[in-house]
Amino acid sequence: MTKIPLRALLKIAESDRRSDGIFDLACTDENDNHFIVEMQYGEAPYFVQRMKFYALHKFNAMVKRGKFDYGTLTKIYCVAILANDIFHFPQFHSAANLRNEQGELIDDQLTFITVELDKFTLQEVDCQTDLQKLIYTMKTIHTVTQQTQFPKFWDEEWLKVAIDELDSRKMTPDEKASLEILIARNAEAVRAEGRKIKEAREAENLAVKKETVINALSMGLSVEQSAKLANVSIDFVLSVQQQLTGE
Repeated sequence: MTKIPLRALLKIAESDRRSDGIFDLACTDENDNHFIVEMQYGEAPYFVQRMKFYALHKFNAMVKRGKFDYGTLTKIYCVAILANDIFHFPQFHSAANLRNEQGELIDDQLTFITVELDKFTLQEVDCQTDLQKLIYTMKTIHTVTQQTQFPKFWDEEWLKVAIDELDSRKMTPDEKASLEILIARNAEAVRAEGRKIKEAREAENLAVKKETVINALSMGLSVEQSAKLANVSIDFVLSVQQQLTGE
């Protein structure tokens, strides 16, 4: 059975977003509750802000459709599956609502659910909840080649359905070709994203050093002292000095 690795799916989602949408997947259940799913492979320093934008965009659309009748609003679940970590706490799964300073629930109409895959380290025997079984499956399904390696919980009907959806053998030749093209295209996209992140960090570091030099010079320090304080070259300080004087 040929399975598609979850990280490959994350990469595809990252590089092949629909031109008419702002997130990876949107759906509703039988009670008209809305689910927004976003998958993120690379670094995401402002991911929380992006998730709020998605949820509030959907919230505003719901309000307008209901002619501003807040009593008719159904729930919105904003689900994020992230390859990397974005939160400082150790839990791989989090669910957030509007709460007060004591942690008491104020409103659960908007729920933000986050899964950070790098934090999930449970082994098969440790997986007890449906969520743990699902994340374990998502992280390991592409590594299993023999049926004897299947965890016992893969016999559960709901997981059978999910696993069957990942079977690439059922793809047509065109679908398989499209998958390979997307993965190849995304490899370069990920490298490009890495370069952009590196350049952004270098620019930020340069801006900090420039600000340090400006402050040092304004305090009357010499060019040499300013260079030592900012850990830059004398030529860098002279360049900043020329910009300040307009020479």
